[in-house]
Amino acid sequence: MMPQALRWFAVFACLLASRAQAQHVLVPMDDAQANHLKAYGVAFNALTEGVRAEWLINYRGGAFLLPDVPFVRRRAALDGVTFEALADAAVNAIRSEIADGNADAVPLEKAPRIAVYSPPNSPPWDDAVTLALRYAGIPYTRVWDDEVLGQDMAQYDWIHLFHEDFTGQLNKLYLSYRDAPWFIDQRERDLATARRHGYASIPALKKAVAAKIRAFVDRGGFLFAMCGATETLELALASQGVDIAAPYSDGTPIDPDADGKMDWANAMAVSKAHIEMSAGVNAMSDIDGHQVNVPARRQPLGNFQLFAFSAKLDPVATMLVQGHRSVIPDYYGVTTSFSRAVLRPSVTVLAYEDGAPWVKYIHGDLGKGAWTYLGGHDPEDPQHNIGAPPTDLALHPNSPGYRLILNNVLFPAAKKKPHKT
Repeated sequence: MMPQALRWFAVFACLLASRAQAQHVLVPMDDAQANHLKAYGVAFNALTEGVRAEWLINYRGGAFLLPDVPFVRRRAALDGVTFEALADAAVNAIRSEIADGNADAVPLEKAPRIAVYSPPNSPPWDDAVTLALRYAGIPYTRVWDDEVLGQDMAQYDWIHLFHEDFTGQLNKLYLSYRDAPWFIDQRERDLATARRHGYASIPALKKAVAAKIRAFVDRGGFLFAMCGATETLELALASQGVDIAAPYSDGTPIDPDADGKMDWANAMAVSKAHIEMSAGVNAMSDIDGHQVNVPARRQPLGNFQLFAFSAKLDPVATMLVQGHRSVIPDYYGVTTSFSRAVLRPSVTVLAYEDGAPWVKYIHGDLGKGAWTYLGGHDPEDPQHNIGAPPTDLALHPNSPGYRLILNNVLFPAAKKKPHKT
């Protein structure tokens, strides 16, 4: 019988031999993955270290192929991320499988520089993208109106917008929260910022910010927006020179001819929409298909389906829908969905609900850049109630909804030139 010391030596020798033969680390993103969300952090961290990575789209849920170097293994082990060590022969077999099927290997070149548009003081609700970035361990820079208006945004590759109201109506929260200390602070902060930059009102300030964000995309930036930022950004862009923000307190309707004065050529996703004229109705327009904050018109939540794209013909859209589930439970937001009837024909629908007149997830190009909109507030908090505690992503490490957010974070790192979809 082999002595205990010799037996342990033999095991150690086998492990060393296995390690010596492996040249690659495969991070699977199918059901074999223990922590899908932190896996994006492993891939992002590898890019920050200057190593070559590949995104195997439509292969094992959108797996990542990384070099077998110590810091990759160490980061994966610390984060509880499943990985498989592969020799060249195994990688060649995967490449053959990809070549013969609806999959592709997309090189990831450089970690994108990320900016999150977020107020100086955290609001009383959480930002799903910030939660995702922090949980995955992906660094970002917080920017707000001063930075957008006063800095060269070209220093960033990707900017995220959340529930900000770019029409300047503060999401009409004055209807229920005008006496709340946090709402008063928010209004006074925005008014002070407007005056500091020479604008007479919050709507004028936010329209200027919206125009700068559009210019960022037009020059080659990547924009990802969720919740109310999607709808209100479109309205702000189309209403340059038109007053669509009613007074906060007296319920006075806005200009009844505002619909006819909107210039939708300035918008990115919407070709035409009807503005909600009354200040007393907590909705912005008919862009949102669910009208969630108007109880009489609330639509029930269903499930949305991710569109199945050809990886070789539509690599951009394919990257944005990578996941281990193709059907995902829906969730409300200030803007939950996008009415099909108002979208431009050029918009790519990434996710939809069968038989519904709305879609959940859309994408498009503008100039040299691209934008992506995802409806809803928090993929793991269907009701998105104000004051609810932040979602603990440690309880949802395999969230398919949060994966859509993180797909957008890595999308700008892709080497392939975006194809028209």
